[in-house]
Amino acid sequence: MIKIEYPPYQPRIKKEGTLEYIFDEWRKRWMVLTPEEWVRQNFLQYLTKVKEYPGSLIAVEKEIALGELKKRFDIVVYDKDSNPWMIVECKEMNVSLDKTVLDQVLRYNITLQVPYLVITNGSYCRALSMGKNTMIEIDEMPTHAS
Repeated sequence: MIKIEYPPYQPRIKKEGTLEYIFDEWRKRWMVLTPEEWVRQNFLQYLTKVKEYPGSLIAVEKEIALGELKKRFDIVVYDKDSNPWMIVECKEMNVSLDKTVLDQVLRYNITLQVPYLVITNGSYCRALSMGKNTMIEIDEMPTHAS
């Protein structure tokens, strides 16, 4: 597992009634601040500030078709040629990064066919390098080839 070291981050947060909202810079809108959304927003900061992935090559919560089903991935990072390069599945902190979570991101990869898969619960992440017929867990986040 990879321990995540988050950069300093001051999110824009507002409260309306009993709900708190966080501003999502990628979707350009206010999102309900759920535990999973906290992980997603902080992991986006990690990708862009620590790993220096280009923010312009990151998509958040886009819909994909899995056969007849329509699903939404959490984060997809594209390569410099706009091909999907990495899928990131975010879970709230109390969710174990187990086979169920891994199976979810593997299903998304049936459609997108990326070289890297990442699952995170905000504290840790697991990263996988995907080959033609192989799946190897790696011990650090890959460097973006921009």
